[in-house]
Amino acid sequence: MSSNTITMPILKVQASETKDNNSARKSSRPRVLDTYMDGLSTIDSSGATIGRSAAIAGIPKFTDPYQERKWVLERMAGAFRVVARKGYLEGTAGHISVRDRVDPDTFWINPLARHFSLMKVSDLVQVNMNGEIVGGNHVCINNAGFNIHSALHHARPDVNAACHFHSIHGKAWASFGRPLEMLNQDACTFYNDHAVHDMFGGIAFEASEGERIAAALGPNRCAILKNHGLLTTGKTVDEAAFLYTPMENSCRVQLLAEAAAASGIQKLICPHEEAEYTYRLTTPEAMWLEFQPDYEYELVVSGGDFLL
Repeated sequence: MSSNTITMPILKVQASETKDNNSARKSSRPRVLDTYMDGLSTIDSSGATIGRSAAIAGIPKFTDPYQERKWVLERMAGAFRVVARKGYLEGTAGHISVRDRVDPDTFWINPLARHFSLMKVSDLVQVNMNGEIVGGNHVCINNAGFNIHSALHHARPDVNAACHFHSIHGKAWASFGRPLEMLNQDACTFYNDHAVHDMFGGIAFEASEGERIAAALGPNRCAILKNHGLLTTGKTVDEAAFLYTPMENSCRVQLLAEAAAASGIQKLICPHEEAEYTYRLTTPEAMWLEFQPDYEYELVVSGGDFLL
């Protein structure tokens, strides 16, 4: 096998017997489809095999870390294009970081004041944990962004990517300093897996604020930063970037539900069993797959110029 071989895992999708390999989820109700990929492949409830023998490509596996780095940076640049289209950009605020595949003690981040809709691979900056530029584009980066993401990558070696923006509904819900309620299926993506950073310390120009944010995140995948915004993480930049949209949308739904509830309408929260079951299907592989439509859209409409 050559040094730059890339393997695309093929996830064979088929019906499965009801079983639970995770002791944390015990269901009193039969679950015909125990994996997210099984569910995606089912086109009706008849139990027919149509659409269930198809193969779904998964996250590629690399034998060459330099090839993997190139692939990851392309995804990262594409993620910025997605964020721009969805309107999460505001001035110079907001950043995505990705741990380097060759030197995991460094990470890549966006340059200061580059509009996300113009972002390319060649714009991205590689820095070490001291804030020194060690690769990529040699330009200024956002100090607050560095303080947040360096603390995060130091505290969480299992996290490969993180996204933080000041989106409207995320900021609005963050003003309450409360976690999301499980109001619907999409909100269950964050069931018992998002934290609230409730000690806003102003713009993170001091390293200590980044450290407090990382501490508040703890072992969770996402966080609501009170009076600030939202933070999502992932095993891939695809996962972290995708998660930002359902989190922003869940904040919007929460605000609408709160407004309706103020008039006396009762909110109906998803039961624990259903919320837990739904959450456990949101694996890193599944969240990577969810990002692909957005990535492919940006690839087509841009003509692939962000790959440069």
